[in-house]
Amino acid sequence: TVDCPEIYTTDVFEDRKSVFQGHCATVTSLDEIKAVLNKLYENKKIAHATHNMYAYRIHLPDKNSWLQDCEDDGESAAGGRMLHLLEIVEAKNTLVVVSRWYGGIQLGPDRFKHINNMTRRALEESGALKQEKPSGGKKKKK
Repeated sequence: TVDCPEIYTTDVFEDRKSVFQGHCATVTSLDEIKAVLNKLYENKKIAHATHNMYAYRIHLPDKNSWLQDCEDDGESAAGGRMLHLLEIVEAKNTLVVVSRWYGGIQLGPDRFKHINNMTRRALEESGALKQEKPSGGKKKKK
């Protein structure tokens, strides 16, 4: 059996009764991904979420290639958007899961914004993102 990697979980975010929560783990194999998902689903609240969407990217140095995939879990195109974000931020050996509990009010395209934000938040707060070089954005005044 595989040891379950440490899982980082964000605070919940709520909009019009829908609740979103992000989870992030460092993974290096499909077995570790299964272990993380199984561990998350042991939590009844997460297991009963309306959607548990996820995306992962694993670098295979010996093949110099990437193992990556995503799951919408019924929220059309959500996993693909999450995977796209992982690619943009060059996430490596990372699994991100976003849980959504539907509150009865449709959010339309806003739901993707929230799913994306929770993906990014889980990546940033867990430390999965390597520190980017400071861009020419806002500079702190001395």
